Amino acid sequence: MASIKNLKKDINYVLGDVIEYALDASALKNEPKKGDAIIDEAIETFDTLIEKVNANDVENPKAHFKAINQELEDQARALVEKINKL
Repeated sequence: MASIKNLKKDINYVLGDVIEYALDASALKNEPKKGDAIIDEAIETFDTLIEKVNANDVENPKAHFKAINQELEDQARALVEKINKL
C-alpha cells in the first residue's frame, strides 16, 4: 500500500464510479428505487471503509490496510453485480 491518502482516494473513486454506474443503469432500465437502494449501500460502504482507514488502534497497519483494500474490491464487485441484475 503506497499511502493512506491513496487508499482514501481509491475508495472515493471506486465507489464514486459504482454510484455513477448505478445512476446510469437505473435510468436506462427505468428502475429508480432499485438504483437508489444500491447507491445507499455504496454510501454506507464508503462510510464504513473510511472509518476503518481512520482507526488509530491498529496493531499491524500493513495487514489492516491490505484488508481494507480487499474489502473495497469485494464490496465494489458485489455492488456492480447487483447493478447488472437490475
